[in-house]
Amino acid sequence: MIICRAPLRISIGGGGTDLPSYYNLKGGFLISAAINKYIYISVGETFNKRFLLKYSKYENVDKINKIKHPLFRETLKELKFNIPVNIASHADIPSGSGLGSSGCFTVSLIKALCSFKNIKISKNEIAELASKIEIKNLKEPVGKQDQYSSSFGGIRSYIFSKKGKVVTKKIKLNQERLKYFKNSICLFYTGKLRSSYRILSTQNKLTKRLDKHMIYNLDKVKEMGYEIKNIIEKGNLNDYGHILNDHWRYKKKRSPEMTNKNIDRIYSYALDNGAIGGKLIGAGGGGFLMFWTNKKNHLEKSMIKKNIQVLDFELDYDGVKNISV
Repeated sequence: MIICRAPLRISIGGGGTDLPSYYNLKGGFLISAAINKYIYISVGETFNKRFLLKYSKYENVDKINKIKHPLFRETLKELKFNIPVNIASHADIPSGSGLGSSGCFTVSLIKALCSFKNIKISKNEIAELASKIEIKNLKEPVGKQDQYSSSFGGIRSYIFSKKGKVVTKKIKLNQERLKYFKNSICLFYTGKLRSSYRILSTQNKLTKRLDKHMIYNLDKVKEMGYEIKNIIEKGNLNDYGHILNDHWRYKKKRSPEMTNKNIDRIYSYALDNGAIGGKLIGAGGGGFLMFWTNKKNHLEKSMIKKNIQVLDFELDYDGVKNISV
């Protein structure tokens, strides 16, 4: 049996410019960090020569085309996987969290299936195939951030060319700055899981229509992504906290569903209790809020008093990998 894991991610800056509708026009740029929260996929042989799929539901079918779960079905088809197998998934954090779960799921699944068939595949190839499955095959209104961050791991910048080519580089941080960076970030659960597709679909449609307000918004977010890279690598790290407020302000303008009264309440409360700045992770509407603070203990204790769940995390530098063969 093969067991594989891939990390979820937090978006550091520039998120939203990784959708083809935008980067095909102007090119995209963002920074993303993988964290030690994972999606696990196990693949093993089946006795009865059928495809057995275990996730939040259970499927037992004799042909790939009969599989209802779209990511299982399309990944098996892309890899021309004619051998019936038993596949099971487990997630540390459920889908709808804003941490890139669907891309992470597909990356982990591709790695596990390729390992099962002894197919050599690079991290870049895994990320591209996962992107193809979601964007081209399933026509989902998503970008490439989740697939690449999950595949490569670490804190990285990603440049998306107009033709879709992705160039990734490690963010340059010495150990002291890296420790300060990680220890200044807090993650809090908003209390709501949601589907990002409706919000991303709105962004996608407006960008394709060349809506000047949406394109200007994404232009500014991309600019902030580059500014954030300079701050993290060379500047005063606390400036990142201040720019997060601008990032969040632009992000909210992309959709009326981006935020709600509960998210705004948590955001304001965090700023009143030690946060310098913050933003919602992912497309919006729920999931996790990320804040930058110099008073981490105070902020987390204040949130806990309000029954707001804290997510403890470390950074992941491995990316997708087999943990058992």
